[in-house]
Amino acid sequence: PWGVCEEMAILHGGFLLAAKLLQPRPLRELRKADWPLVGPPIADALREIGARRPAPRPGLWKQQAVALVWAKVLLPGPPPASLERGWREDAFFSAGRMIPDVNHTVLFELAKALDAPALFVRLLRALPRELRRGELRRLVDYVASETSPADVGFLLDVWWEVLKHEEEREDATAAAFGALIRQHGARPGTHDGQQPPKRFKGTTAAPSLPMVLVEGLERTQRSIVLPRARCYALANLAELLRAPAGPEPPGAALPVADYLHKVCSVVSLWSSDAGSRYHQRGLDEKVREAERSVSLASVARLGDEELFAGLRLLRDLLRAWGEELQGALNGSEQLCYQSYRLLEALGALRESLVGLADSSDLSEDEKLVVSELAQVIERFLDNIGAGLKSRDSDASLVSSVAMTIIERKLDRHMEMCSVFASQHTWASSQDWLDCLVKNKVLFQKPELVLKLLETVVNCTASSQDREDRELQKQVTKTVLECYTELSLTDKNKVLSGVLASWGGPGLSLSLQVVMEGFQEDLNVTFNQITQSVSDQGLSKAVASVAKLTLLYPEATVKKVCNLAVVNLGTHQFLAQILCSFPALGFLETHDDPGRPRSLVLRCLHEAVWGKLSTEREEEQFLEFLAFLMQPSSAAPLVSPAEVTRTFILPCLRSDCAQIELSLRILSKVLAMPSPAEEHWIRSCYPFPLVLSLCKLLDGYTRYWHVPGEQRSPSLDTKDLVADALAQLCEVLRPEVAPSPDVWVQSLAWLHRKVASLDWTFGVRLKQLFGEHFKNEVPATLFEVCRLPEDAWAPRASPAYGPGSGLLAWLECCCLSSELGSAMLALLAVDVDNPEEVNLFSKGFLVALVQVLPWCSPGEWKRLVHVARSLLQRQVLHVPYTLEYVQHLPLLDLRPFAHCLQLSVLFLRGFQLLCSSSCSAWLPADAWLHVAQLYSGSVAELLASLRSLPAQRDEDASGAQELAFVCVQLFCHVLHVAAMVP
Repeated sequence: PWGVCEEMAILHGGFLLAAKLLQPRPLRELRKADWPLVGPPIADALREIGARRPAPRPGLWKQQAVALVWAKVLLPGPPPASLERGWREDAFFSAGRMIPDVNHTVLFELAKALDAPALFVRLLRALPRELRRGELRRLVDYVASETSPADVGFLLDVWWEVLKHEEEREDATAAAFGALIRQHGARPGTHDGQQPPKRFKGTTAAPSLPMVLVEGLERTQRSIVLPRARCYALANLAELLRAPAGPEPPGAALPVADYLHKVCSVVSLWSSDAGSRYHQRGLDEKVREAERSVSLASVARLGDEELFAGLRLLRDLLRAWGEELQGALNGSEQLCYQSYRLLEALGALRESLVGLADSSDLSEDEKLVVSELAQVIERFLDNIGAGLKSRDSDASLVSSVAMTIIERKLDRHMEMCSVFASQHTWASSQDWLDCLVKNKVLFQKPELVLKLLETVVNCTASSQDREDRELQKQVTKTVLECYTELSLTDKNKVLSGVLASWGGPGLSLSLQVVMEGFQEDLNVTFNQITQSVSDQGLSKAVASVAKLTLLYPEATVKKVCNLAVVNLGTHQFLAQILCSFPALGFLETHDDPGRPRSLVLRCLHEAVWGKLSTEREEEQFLEFLAFLMQPSSAAPLVSPAEVTRTFILPCLRSDCAQIELSLRILSKVLAMPSPAEEHWIRSCYPFPLVLSLCKLLDGYTRYWHVPGEQRSPSLDTKDLVADALAQLCEVLRPEVAPSPDVWVQSLAWLHRKVASLDWTFGVRLKQLFGEHFKNEVPATLFEVCRLPEDAWAPRASPAYGPGSGLLAWLECCCLSSELGSAMLALLAVDVDNPEEVNLFSKGFLVALVQVLPWCSPGEWKRLVHVARSLLQRQVLHVPYTLEYVQHLPLLDLRPFAHCLQLSVLFLRGFQLLCSSSCSAWLPADAWLHVAQLYSGSVAELLASLRSLPAQRDEDASGAQELAFVCVQLFCHVLHVAAMVP
């Protein structure tokens, strides 16, 4: 601002004319009364400058002129000896030499004439602290001498600017002015011929900056006669005093809605008050200044002595002016800005005084001051008409002000974005849309996007006009663009909000405009994804799915689920996409708030459950579901408990078509790790689940005795049920129950329930029952086993008569490999007694034939293992004869003895099973099952033959022996095939 230019020459001319008019006295001796004479040339020069150079910011040229004059006042001219160096080193040298020496009178009168209190205060704030206070005191002294209404008005304007919030925008002129003053080290002085001001009544130390202003009010109070000026003065004083009296600066904690209401009230008052300096200003400037007025600056805190001096002054002024002001206010048709400020400030101060009065640090005199002031304020406000205390702003003005704050990025503009986004009544205007589009970056926050969506939905519901529909489409497009720019974490926050508000359909039911072309976008997007599956493309795929998920969550999830099943090899990649949206873990309540249901599992159930047509699809379904429960690098999207409630509990019925798949799912979920503090199985009714599995298994005891359509699922499924039951018993532990008593009660309940089922369930559930209950088995089992009585007990079993001990023994061997090994160890057969071994072998064959048709493939494998073990221990005797050859070659068949014996055992069993005494025992389809079990065993025998140690190459008989044994097995198979019906 210190450069010499054409404008500086014009200003130089104005000051020369002013100096000429004042001759013979110089301008540095100008008195207040002289300004009407010398002021016009200077004012004319400034007007000419303003007309020649439109400033990039309103009032810039005024501020530069005031800064130049103020710098000239504070910085005396350099001595002649330093002239040669000054013009080279001092930036202010040239400009300063063009202005004659002036005093504070010129400065203050120039600032008054320009009506620029804000510019004056901006430059005042740029001064060093001590100099700042000194200059403000000079202004007070100047105003207090030969006081005119214009002087009072300027002082009050300066006071109000000091209180107002300081603008955050960079001010190059003020910064240069402050730097210049600091560079030259200006000090407060008395070179204007003014005496140092007197101390304010009741104070001893140097007054703070705010108290200098209070002092000015006290010294000029007799000159303040107009009601408007008195309201102005009292409002300034009340605003100053309420900050130290209250717990925090006023405006700091004001809710944004109240803040907007206050700003609008101020703008409205300025627009209707022709006496306001802002009456003719544009809306942008009005809003900017109104924001500063509402957000008061945190001025220097008053000391206790200064505070109570100010409170006393306010009390005295209200007593002196109150009655007259009440009449003036009640007699006016509408508020002016200053009377509005007075009522607001007094109301706020009254609340602050309540807290101050309760302070225990006050003396009796201070408490009296607070009490008296509170009473005076109370009486004053009570006598003001109710219409003056409340002011409602026009709705269109409120929206315009909010949009102005946002577009100009004024104070609290981000909070205003929240108000803007949630106002349904504004959203139907083109201005609202234009503001949103221009400031789209500001709305790229999850909470704002969610509010915008709610607003658009409400507007759509309230209006279906064609023009409104087009506007809604543009708004929706803009909001979705804001959503697209969010991070994935923020997108999930928005998605969570959409699901909480509109559930699985998302925006599809509320915003029909978004559904135009949705299905096409959905198909195209997922076609591209499934054709380019790669880890590198995951983020791109997630980004492309994000918008679809927001618009119609359940349709998008169903599409993913369907593709995960039918597209080979894409299930894990698609599961990763879903797991990238943890918000999809949303639990729907529907009509039953007490039983929430997973959105993803509902969509998966509706999209693919019951529609899996191939084993490959079932495998991909299982792997897809497993990944959702346990993804590699994300939080699980569904829990094992939710999966159990959706796909398992409803399907544990013998007539359910999906029972086999449900059991496979149960096996997977039971293998999932669980937090140590509480197992998920607790929420899935574990003991009723155990009982359901037991009942399913119990149905197999009558499998061939009921018509085909009433049977349990296939005997292959029996292994799945048994394995699931074993896993469940492994998972269930006493700590799963909420208390030991509950655990014991649950076991007792389960024991009572299974008592009516087959006796084998007491043995199956031994791991669960522990030492609470013994293994209760048919008494005949004790005849063939040495069972310890502390763990085993006989039970009445009418179906197990004399000689049925081996049948019960074999049924125990079927239950598990571990129990089969235990039964082998407990078996009571004297191998040294050929007659006992022979009798056992015959009984074993009969019992084996009785058990065979009811065995699942897994159970039959366990029985074959038991038979092989008995043969190896020579407990089971199975003589074999070579009935299919006339001459036995000289071969060593000892390595193959057990294989031959086992094959002969199968043959003898089928001979018994196909005999006339058993011919009507099995239905036709049972023979198919028995044949399948036999075929599997023969295949395993052949595989075991291949694993025997090979003979040396030179020993040709080794190959002959293997071939001979294979032929024998083939003959056994032919024999069985000939016998089977």
